[in-house]
Formats: sequence, structure tokens, C-alpha cells
Amino acid sequence: MNKRPLLKLKIVSKPAAEAAAAAKPRPTYHPDVKPVLQPGFQPDLRPDSLAFCLLGAANAVAQVRSGAALPQALAKVFAQNNALPQARGAIQDISYRTMRQLGRSEALIGLMTSKAPEPPMLAGLLACALSLMAGEPGEHPYEEFTVVDQAVTVATSHPDLAHAKGMVNAVLRRFLRERKELLASALQQPVAQWNYPQWWIDAARGAYPRDWQAILTAGNAAPPLTLRVNQRKTSVPAFLALLAEAGIAATPVGSFAVRLAQPIAVGLIPGFELGHASVQDAGAQLAAPLLDLRDGMRVLDACAAPGGKTCHILETAAVDLLAIDSDARRLPRIAENLERLGLAATLQAQDAQSAAWWDGRPFDRILADVPCTASGIVRRHPDIRWLRRKGDALQLATLSAKILDNLWRMLAPDGKLLFVTCSLWPQESEAQAAAFAVRNNATRLAAPGQLLPTGTEEQDHDGLFYALFQKNAA
Repeated sequence: MNKRPLLKLKIVSKPAAEAAAAAKPRPTYHPDVKPVLQPGFQPDLRPDSLAFCLLGAANAVAQVRSGAALPQALAKVFAQNNALPQARGAIQDISYRTMRQLGRSEALIGLMTSKAPEPPMLAGLLACALSLMAGEPGEHPYEEFTVVDQAVTVATSHPDLAHAKGMVNAVLRRFLRERKELLASALQQPVAQWNYPQWWIDAARGAYPRDWQAILTAGNAAPPLTLRVNQRKTSVPAFLALLAEAGIAATPVGSFAVRLAQPIAVGLIPGFELGHASVQDAGAQLAAPLLDLRDGMRVLDACAAPGGKTCHILETAAVDLLAIDSDARRLPRIAENLERLGLAATLQAQDAQSAAWWDGRPFDRILADVPCTASGIVRRHPDIRWLRRKGDALQLATLSAKILDNLWRMLAPDGKLLFVTCSLWPQESEAQAAAFAVRNNATRLAAPGQLLPTGTEEQDHDGLFYALFQKNAA
């Protein structure tokens, strides 16, 4: 058998997970989905083998197809199998790779099988194996026959999959023999060509008839590791010099952002633990400057977790900041970021739809980063495309409208409210902003509007939307 050591796998580093978490898709999808692995089941697989990692990734993928968000699914897998840190990185890498190629993999499985593979983890195993084999030349982290061998080993070791070990072997070997013909046939299907559900493809085409292909392509790329430099402790030129001294290649992006040429663990970034920088997408770093902050202002950051924009506000000006989030479990993450950066804010678990918690004192500035489909950050969360449904945008837009109207009454005369969403769908972004301005007689100020995730290397950012409003004085 041709086995290669786990070290050859491309490992997803901690900053990639940090950046993904910082993008904060809401709401949480299906937190109560049960693990696919049998409780207490421990596979008879070497913990440093590709088979071990394939099994973990197949479990996670099966959970996503049952409705769980990928980070939650991975957390369950890691809790069950006591994987070593490097194996966890490999499982995560395979899982994210599979999510980005799931349309193509499922089309290939459909061409090579007469019925849907059961149980779901069998389909997940085949999808994971194909994601390691069907990419462009040079993208394969393992030799193809090693993947086949290790996938069959997974099936053999698992009591729910043992009946299908012959099928796994036959399907994957057939793909190797007929790769060109099978791919040509599969890619006739738009879902396989673009790796998105058909409704998502149609929505992108309808909203952006000139850019939809570039948008979908960008969403299939792995995101960069972008840092926000803490201007209270250093500057972009000084931080770039510090990185250069450590042999870390990086380039400036905008006023505060620095993008690393290659993602690395945050523990290896000089000055990170001292609060000199934080992980944050370049597009998300536009929020604090748009608020036009001044020392002494009273500021509300609604829907604040995990706190990237919260911290940037405090790095920009010495303000009295209240940060709220409806999920109390997310507040410790904000507190950790504040402590590392040497900043302070009042944190409360409160619902932005309600005013029961408000003390009646108006805010000078309000940041409303409202719940949305997170369609603009799909490159960081590739599972979102498979979890969302066509009607979710309307449902979330209705919720967000209630939040915006509620927050507006808390804004002082002449105060400013910044509406932010990480969605690409106009009903959650531009249409929402236009309707809000009419309902509240709000003055709309200059702001970027819709940022598409199709920029040049110098403008690399997620797909966010910004609208800035000012309340007319009485």
C-alpha cells in the first residue's frame, strides 16, 4: 500500500479558523443535530493516517448534509475521536475542501451509482475522497491510489460502512479510469460546474448579471489571512517591518489591514499576543472609520459577537461603548479580544429587537451588523451555500428590519447609524437600506454600499454591504 505521512496534508492553520469565526454568520443553523458516529465508537485506525482523517471529515460532511453548520459538526467530531492537533487540522482541511467541491462530487457520485449511497456518512466518505482526487493537477495533497486505499480502509473499519467497502473501491477506481469522461458529463450540470445550489446560482445571476460568474468563483477560493493593525499600539509600516524581521511576507491593504502571503498560526505572528494586531477581513475594517467617531461619544455595537468591529471602534476613539449580543455564549469571545488588546467596553446579553434593556439615554453612534444569510462570506464558510434555503433571505430581512427600526429610536438627533450586512442578496442589503430610509425619514450619507468579493489582490475582501444614516435634528 502506498501510504504517505499525515505531514504531507495541507493543514488548515488556526488563523484560518479565527478568520472564519470573525466573519460571524448568523443565525446558528441546526445546533441540535446528533453526531453521525455511534456514541463511544472508536475506529481501529491509526490516528496519524489519512483513513482516520477521512473518517472524521466524512462524519462532518454527513452532519452538514443533515443540517448542521460545519464548525459545529467538526467540534462534535473532535470531541468524539480525541484527535491529535495535526489530525484535527487535516480533518478540517478535507471538510472545507469537500464543501467547496460538493456539487461536483455529488454529481460524480450520481453518475457512478444507481441510487443514493446510504447511510449519509457513506456519501460523505465518497465526497471527501473525490474532493482529494478531482481537483486541478497540483491540487492533490495525496496520491490518488493512496486516497482509494485509505477510503476503503475507512469503510472496512466502520460497522455501518463495511457492507459498502466493495462499492467504495469500485466507484473511486472507476473515477480514476474514466476521469475525463465523468468530469465532462458532471460539469454539464450547473450545480457541479459552480458548486452551489441551483437557486443560489440563479439568485447571483439575477442580482449581478455582469459579475455573477466572478462572484461564484471567488466564493470557491480559500480566503486570505488578513490582520487589522491596532493603531493604539503600532502602525501599519512598523508592523510590516516587524513581520519582515520574522521572515513573514505581507502587504498592506487599505488603511489598517495587512494581508499575509501565507496563513500561519496566530501564535507565530509577532506582537499578536501583545495586541498589536487582530484577525479581520479587510472589508469588515471599513465599519469603524465610517462611524466618524470622536472621543467621549456614547456608542452602541448591536449584534456584536465575536467583537472584531467592537475592538476596532475602541482602537479608533476613546468612546463609551456598549456591545450587545443576543447569545450570551458569544460574549466571552468579545471579552477575550478586549483583554488581549487592552481595551474596555460594557458587554450585555440583550436582544436588539427589544428596547427593554435600554436606559433611555440616546447613543451618538450605532453599529447595526444585523443577522443575514451570510452569502457574502461563503469563501470562509463554504457550508452556508448547502445550508441556506431560497426563502431565508426574506425571513432574515424581515427580522433585520425590526432590529433597525428598534435601534433607530435609540439614536440621538444628528447621530449616525451604520447598517452592515455580509449578504450579497439585495433584499437584505440595498432594498433593506432604501426601505429603512423611507420608513424613518433618515438621511442617507456616503458609504460604500455593496462590496462584491471580486476585487483585485490589493482589494481582497468579503462581500459586505454598508449604508450610513443620520437622524435629522428635531
